[in-house]
Amino acid sequence: MMLPWKQIVLLSITGCLAACTEDVIFQGPRWKTEPSDLILPINSPDQQATITCGAEGSPPPQYRWSLNGTLIDLGNDYRRHMSGGSLIINNLDKDQDTGVYQCAAFNAWGSILSRRASLQFAYLDNFRTQAVRSAVNVREGQGVVLLCGPPAHSGGLTFAWIFNEYPHFVQQDSRRFISQETGSLYISKVEPSDVGNYTCVVNNSVTREKVLSSPTPLVLRSDGVMGEYEPKIEVHFPDSVPAAKESVVKLECFALGNPVPEISWRRTSGIPFPSKVKMKNSNAVLEIPNFQQEDAGTYECMAENRRGKNAARGRISFHAKPHWLQTMTDTALSIEENLFWECKANGKPKPSYSWLKNGEQVTAEGRVQIENGALSIAAVNLSDSGVYQCVAENKHGIIYSGAQLMVLASPPSFSRSPLRTLLKARSGSEVTLECKPQASPPAITLWKKGNEILQRTERITLLPNGTLKIANVTRRDAASYTCIAKNQFGTASTTGRLLITEPTRITMRPTNMEIIVGESIVLPCQIACDPALDVSFSWAFNGQLIDFQRDGDHFERVGGSISGDLMIRNIQLNHGGKYVCVIDTDVESLSTSAILVVKGPPGPPDKVAVEEITDSTAQLSWTPGRDNGSPITGYIIQARTPFTVGWQAVDSVPEVVNGNTLTATVVGLNAWVEYEFRVVARNIVGLGEPSPASAKTRTEDAIPDTAPTDVGGGGGTKSELVITWEPVPEELQNGEGFGYIIAFRPVGTVTWTRAVISTPGVAPYVFRNDTIPPFSPFDVKVGAYNNRGEGPFSSIATVDSAEEVPSLAPKRVWTRSVSAVQIEVVWEALPAISERVLGYEVVYWEDDTKPDTVGKVRISGNYTLVNITGLRANTVYYLCVAAFNTAGPGPQSAPINATTKKPPPDRAPLNIQWTMIGSTLTMHWDAVVAMETESRVTGYLVLLKRNRYNDVNAISTIKTTVELSLSANDNYLIQIKAVSEGGEGVGSEPIHIHKLSMGARGSGAIRLSPLYLSAVLIGALLCSAW
Repeated sequence: MMLPWKQIVLLSITGCLAACTEDVIFQGPRWKTEPSDLILPINSPDQQATITCGAEGSPPPQYRWSLNGTLIDLGNDYRRHMSGGSLIINNLDKDQDTGVYQCAAFNAWGSILSRRASLQFAYLDNFRTQAVRSAVNVREGQGVVLLCGPPAHSGGLTFAWIFNEYPHFVQQDSRRFISQETGSLYISKVEPSDVGNYTCVVNNSVTREKVLSSPTPLVLRSDGVMGEYEPKIEVHFPDSVPAAKESVVKLECFALGNPVPEISWRRTSGIPFPSKVKMKNSNAVLEIPNFQQEDAGTYECMAENRRGKNAARGRISFHAKPHWLQTMTDTALSIEENLFWECKANGKPKPSYSWLKNGEQVTAEGRVQIENGALSIAAVNLSDSGVYQCVAENKHGIIYSGAQLMVLASPPSFSRSPLRTLLKARSGSEVTLECKPQASPPAITLWKKGNEILQRTERITLLPNGTLKIANVTRRDAASYTCIAKNQFGTASTTGRLLITEPTRITMRPTNMEIIVGESIVLPCQIACDPALDVSFSWAFNGQLIDFQRDGDHFERVGGSISGDLMIRNIQLNHGGKYVCVIDTDVESLSTSAILVVKGPPGPPDKVAVEEITDSTAQLSWTPGRDNGSPITGYIIQARTPFTVGWQAVDSVPEVVNGNTLTATVVGLNAWVEYEFRVVARNIVGLGEPSPASAKTRTEDAIPDTAPTDVGGGGGTKSELVITWEPVPEELQNGEGFGYIIAFRPVGTVTWTRAVISTPGVAPYVFRNDTIPPFSPFDVKVGAYNNRGEGPFSSIATVDSAEEVPSLAPKRVWTRSVSAVQIEVVWEALPAISERVLGYEVVYWEDDTKPDTVGKVRISGNYTLVNITGLRANTVYYLCVAAFNTAGPGPQSAPINATTKKPPPDRAPLNIQWTMIGSTLTMHWDAVVAMETESRVTGYLVLLKRNRYNDVNAISTIKTTVELSLSANDNYLIQIKAVSEGGEGVGSEPIHIHKLSMGARGSGAIRLSPLYLSAVLIGALLCSAW
């Protein structure tokens, strides 16, 4: 009887399943989640276990479970049910539920088995009831073992011991050891402090339960102390220890003895322990994590004291459950093809293999052969379809690997690989027509040209895979071609037309070019081609396709359908290289190329170094930069110091540095100055970028070679000679210890008096001597010096000594109050006296008690009148006059006083009315009346400003009306002020008179009569910028 999944496959195939093996979608079940081992506390609070299982496939798989090889009938089991594919067990029962579980997943395509998983229950019984265990009597110095004897249990245990009472636990050291294998407590050498009661504590690592034994008394015997004796190993690992791959191996070794023995470990092979090996509990435990094949071998534990030594040995053997080295993959075969699958696994011991098909054992017979891990089936048929599993097993484990086999049977079909309706080929080329029908088993093919069956000729080749090749095609080969495919399930065909075109020719090619940076060019690429062809152009630059969107700032393709010219704008140095024009048509691809050399200014030179330096020269060297397509014709050397603004060109030897010279001597440098140098290259294109600056280098020091300039002086006080000069700049001081030498002598004498100033920044020098006659001429010169010596002196200048102040005070001083802020002072000039008079000085103040109100006005020359302004109104001022010269002011005249006028009114004229008739402007305003504290109004000032001129005309009047004649072609700005003895008052708001206002009237607020409102508004808008 045929299984349901076989019927579905057969129906799919007989229904013309047109698919090749590459397009098959495998839908059999495959594992997503497989069961894992579980160990649960026997008294678990939730009393439920979940063993996971999940697979994918289409249709979605169904599941079944087995326990210890027997299928579980979930329909009649109230405690077990499935959720998805996982098995859920309620009300756990140790006797019924302990065992090995396996999940099976199946759908219409087949069935697979999961790995096996065990379910175990952990528990820990109590110790047998016993009030106190028998006492252990021991002599001091003797070794002792206290047995724990753990109760019945399942699951891992850990052990500890309580000494006398909780929570005093026994601490392990070189004398005391608790075996985690037996639970017993070992004391290698008993001491009096060990006497007491000992209780064994047992913990279950799964259930977290803890039970305590009855106390065991340890009593010290009174018949003497135990003497020394050699070690006796009481705890040692078995002679043979099996260890799983990647597990953690722990070996225990402990000895009794007096003195306390020391424990050591070694491998008998002499191989040292790797770094992962750890010694714990005073070397009583050897731990090997991540155990591997190379860790297997014989291990020896040595216990030693001064009385002797003892050893224990055991061999650790390596074992590993199987793991896959090679598995099979899902496979689709056409009917009657052969299947060969091979799987390989590693493990110790070496695993054995078996095969399952849909969860059932596969036996070797007839077409089916099994050898080790290989399965072969000859001439597969539909009944061989299904899901297969390779099983590898040794005594430590079993693993499964699955794959699906689909056997296909279908008639030929070209639905996925038909011939192109129209195929174009260049005359003289080779044409290849592929015939790739989907068919199972593969179809037999033949070709027709029109209605004629094609046969092999010198130009026509028919390949076994159905491909047709026609060499050196001509226009006679143009026709319709049909491929016919046939197998036992049916026949199919596909047809395409072959069109032969003339070869494409490149009619204009780009040529190699040289171009300057910043220019633009067009590289031509034009063709002649068969009109039946579709043509496309592309350009590559140095092997990379040009992206015209991304690089549109520089590159643009121009031309029509048969032109692919490339325009390059604003060419840069990085645009130099190989350009390839690629022409693609339906039948061929052509290309043409050109080299573009871009010339630009040279790149920056490098490694500028100062090879040798003196007080005025520096020998430089450098390396050239890139010439950027044009030979370097020369170099310019530049220097920079802390005293220059930026970089300056410097003189050199040779004077002109050509492009082949990489050294030069810079001349004309200042001594004792820190210099940086750089080099700029040039070619016929222009100057390049400068090199990086050299390291800062200071020239050697030298005697000053620059004399101070602008020597002069004069002035000062009595008996002084003041000498001044322009200080020598720091960059010309030529060394440390710089200063000045001042030399002077009376005119007509020979001997120079010298003075030295060691402060470079001090320019004036004052010589004081009571014998110096006033205002006497001296010859003066100033020189410079530094630590290297004296430099040159300046040219001789004549400087007068200080003069005496004028000896007389001016007479006949009188004053006149001009306004509220101004007083006029007049005096009589001094008669001829022996002292020089350079001018006069007027000192004024409000009150002798207010020194901060003192003011001073100086006028040079022989003037005897001065106006003092900026004063306060209605205020008494005291004034005196003195003559002055370079020595200062002479004696002052006797003080006199004057009172400033009252201030002018602080109000502007109000209610200004105006009328414009023709070019005559008549204005009226209200009189300004002064208050008692203000000056009386004496008249009015009308200020008139024309728009075309910057000057202001002032018209004075004593009336409150004025009549003005204005030009009809200009705009005016008018302001009115009151005038008094105290000065001009506050001005009115400016009045704008626009040329369009002729014949208007208004007020100071610019209120116009309704008749002329619009005209004045326009004028105000146009003049708003005033």
